[in-house]
Amino acid sequence: MKKLKEFKLIILILVGVILGILLGPKMGPRGIVIADTFKYEIGQIINFTVPLIIFGFIAPAITKMKANADKMLGCMIGLAYSSSVGAAFFSMAMGYLILPKMHLVSEINENKIEIGKMIFKLDIPPVFSVMTALILAIFVGLAVVWSKSEKLEGILDEVNNVILAIVTKIIIPILPIFIFSSMAVLSYKGEIRDQLPNFAKIVGLVLIGHFIWLTFLYTVGGIVSGKNPFRVLKHYGPAYMTAIGTMSSAATLPVALSCARKSDALDSEITNFAIPLGATVHLCGSVLTEVFFLMAVNKVLYGSLPNLGTMILFILLLGIFAVGAPGVPGGTVMASLGLIIAVLHFDEAGTALMLTIFALQDSFGTACNVVGDGALALILNGIFRRKKEKRGNLD
Repeated sequence: MKKLKEFKLIILILVGVILGILLGPKMGPRGIVIADTFKYEIGQIINFTVPLIIFGFIAPAITKMKANADKMLGCMIGLAYSSSVGAAFFSMAMGYLILPKMHLVSEINENKIEIGKMIFKLDIPPVFSVMTALILAIFVGLAVVWSKSEKLEGILDEVNNVILAIVTKIIIPILPIFIFSSMAVLSYKGEIRDQLPNFAKIVGLVLIGHFIWLTFLYTVGGIVSGKNPFRVLKHYGPAYMTAIGTMSSAATLPVALSCARKSDALDSEITNFAIPLGATVHLCGSVLTEVFFLMAVNKVLYGSLPNLGTMILFILLLGIFAVGAPGVPGGTVMASLGLIIAVLHFDEAGTALMLTIFALQDSFGTACNVVGDGALALILNGIFRRKKEKRGNLD
């Protein structure tokens, strides 16, 4: 029955993506305004719940880790940074090997179709920001562990149950509608087809890079944990499709968490900690994409690839920016825009082209980020379960 529900969710998400792309241009001005209104309002609901999910899952997960809490936090952030920087260096190597052999021509279409005003616009601001939720969850979780407050630990467990109910009863059922309306608006405005002919090969190469990097992460996860990584990976279909539709790690978090919790290879406490945290700090797919696209844009507009020293400096700094970037559409490239200008010396034309082509595959980069979180959770599971078993044997 659970597998049937999971398969149903994949179908609904896939149908939402396909129908949105096909029907978007045919909906007409009034129809697309309605779709845009649904997109905005459902997006507001999802964005409202994301900080609650982060706090509601990370804080209780920390309290259950006891003495391992602060060590696991540092380990997860270190893994996220290492994964993002590793993906970036892999992408850079691809760029130096492949891009010189490609003929790239820039052709920006500035005549995008605009849509009318939404029927209504009801803003639903979150109680606090994603970063506030993350820091609050870490502080409260660690403080409960240090103070050994059993009452607060019990309250946090109840909060976890309440947030889980919101995710399963509200957020997941409305996601297919959000995905359909998002893809319809993009298709109507022409943002899906613009630049696709010129950069189709580059996007294809980036997708191959995503799968290679995910294979590497899950292989490492399998070695460290001593478990078959497919026991985690096989559940990530709905999360991958949701990420393609939402283009947001944050918006995909409810589905990603649900997928990871289905795996019998992951400890539930580690899952509740690693997946929400990973959605905030682990953006390996977006970083891999950004580096490759930046090199391509540099070649298109400025006639050459950036020099190796500049790229190494950029990547090391980009890894830090990626850890702090918001898990929203275009979050990585927007967070690092100042870095792109300062280190790579992109002008307005360069940044405009970069933002345009990054938007073409943002959904796939996000999907790589989300699926990669499962691999980091598997690595974390292997490290800390092994330590727990050793302590148990000593006792």
